[in-house]
Amino acid sequence: MTHANLFTPLQLRDVRLRNRIGVSPMCQYSSADGFANDWHLVHLGSRAVGGAALVMAEATAVVPEGRISPQDLGIWKNDHVEMLGRIFRFIEEQGSVPAIQLAHAGRKASTPPPWEDGEAVSEADGGWRPIFAPTAEAFDIGDIVPQEIDRAGIQRVVEAFADAAERSLEAGAQMVEIHAAHGYLLHEFLSPLINKRSDEYGGTFENRTRALREVVEAVRRVWPERLPLAVRISATDWVEGGWDAEESVQLVHQLKPLGVDLVDCSSGGAVPRAKIALGPGYQVPFAERIRREADVATAAVGLITEVAKANEIITSGRADMVFLARELLREPYWPIKAAAELGADLKPPVQYARAFTR
Repeated sequence: MTHANLFTPLQLRDVRLRNRIGVSPMCQYSSADGFANDWHLVHLGSRAVGGAALVMAEATAVVPEGRISPQDLGIWKNDHVEMLGRIFRFIEEQGSVPAIQLAHAGRKASTPPPWEDGEAVSEADGGWRPIFAPTAEAFDIGDIVPQEIDRAGIQRVVEAFADAAERSLEAGAQMVEIHAAHGYLLHEFLSPLINKRSDEYGGTFENRTRALREVVEAVRRVWPERLPLAVRISATDWVEGGWDAEESVQLVHQLKPLGVDLVDCSSGGAVPRAKIALGPGYQVPFAERIRREADVATAAVGLITEVAKANEIITSGRADMVFLARELLREPYWPIKAAAELGADLKPPVQYARAFTR
């Protein structure tokens, strides 16, 4: 893998990204029954207009009980495809690559939006029971105690991810990302802090990674060879005895031969009150290590706001992409401004050109 800069195109299989800037999947808590709507069109479309190369829809539930909140996007039924297709077509028309993150929230499901009371959503208010996890232990004191998912349930989840990937393809997504981070179901299987099973899905590293490997294999079987597949991981739980960076490297060594092209390197979320050393670029070392030791393309995330810092991450070979979240909420046109700062050729849409000329 050769070094580049923030505005060097990136080729992933048959998909060409015009630069190295991606829009991280960000939950909008604005959906009814899993359907995308005009909010999602404007939210995602604005970031495509702003010049990001990759625009990824939020954690999109593969089954209704896999939503983080009742207001999450879903892709568990064919009816969800039409509006997502409209959004993805608009993104592509702006020169960006439409992508989607497929997810199951596990024991962190049926929760309210972050601006509301933190207690679990009752069934009367649109929540659901049971929720499922590898082990029947709640995320935190007072949270719903999940039901331990059985082998048949695991296989249903695996099939649901594959079905969701097929619907994503029908909608026009050019990349899917499997969400195995932030304490959601697939991360719950990985982390020994959560996964206390004694069957073939728990205990050893090989067993704890089995569910994710089965999901990746099932998705790759239905996802075209010409299109890239990404996985988001929490590279560390930030807790002694938990999932760590060494295991993350071992995991990616398993995933790459299964057809994973990009690893989106986040961290944390497995357990509450982990001590995380927050700061600009605090998760970049994970992307750097996985890229170097597993020889796979990585995306760096985490409080990346400055153009010079984002460019340095790419030019130094620490990651192949930077995924921005909050900074792109504050400034959807960050990529256009970054191009101007770095002397790169990324023009705004003709409708906005006058606003960017000096």
